[in-house]
Amino acid sequence: MKLRYAGVCRVCDADLSARVEAIYERATKTVRCLDCSPAKVVEDSPAEPLVEEGAPRPLRNPEPIDPGTPGASARREYERRQAKREARVREKHPKLGGLILAVTDEPQSTKAWDTGAIGEERLGQKLNELASDTLRVLHDRRIPATRANIDHIAVTPTGVYVIDPKRYSGRPTLKVEGGLLRPRTEKLLVGGRDRTKLVDGVLKQVDLVRGIVGDDVPVTGVLCFIEANWPLIGGSFTTRGVEILWPNKLYPRLTAPTPSQVDLDALHRSLAEALQPA
Repeated sequence: MKLRYAGVCRVCDADLSARVEAIYERATKTVRCLDCSPAKVVEDSPAEPLVEEGAPRPLRNPEPIDPGTPGASARREYERRQAKREARVREKHPKLGGLILAVTDEPQSTKAWDTGAIGEERLGQKLNELASDTLRVLHDRRIPATRANIDHIAVTPTGVYVIDPKRYSGRPTLKVEGGLLRPRTEKLLVGGRDRTKLVDGVLKQVDLVRGIVGDDVPVTGVLCFIEANWPLIGGSFTTRGVEILWPNKLYPRLTAPTPSQVDLDALHRSLAEALQPA
């Protein structure tokens, strides 16, 4: 019959437009294209495994996963702020605007975006080089309903790593206060300055990712300080479950040969679909 409405072939998932000749199956109220007539399906098509009634049909050609671009959103924000400042200066000083821009520094709030973007780009490039069948990566993923993002996610045989790179100078250290007589607290210091809020931010991202992959999959938060003043021996530590380390300490963790405890393909796809590129 000629279809009154557009549909999809139940056998090969081909799109069928209205008024195209096709086979209408009254019992199931589905359509089938002429290329998938019963005789042709039996003769030419490989047998498919039986699927329970009501179960979703397997994807034949799943869409390729977009891993994202490291540092993309931070780079865009830096360029936006840079362009806005340039336009403001040139509008206020039509004749001397170019000279003023050449001899004055950008505000620190603008420089910070460039600094952050460079850190994400460097770490992301190395993660892409290490990517393999046992290491899947995602970059710059938008957190739903917010303007925030997750810089890097690595899916490994031992679980998922949520990685936040930072380009801070100074030495990261852990300051522990309290204990026997008062509550124990841990503070992250970098060059003597309190950076504990960085740990809080990673923990929120870890909770979000855990909500996507489920409680059975290990999810580890990582603060990776790229240009910090690390000691020659030791230096890395963990605070509140978040690992504090540097790139060359991180890479072996992600690539260590180990029996797979998770379904890398399924985890990678579910995270990519839930957290779109920023």
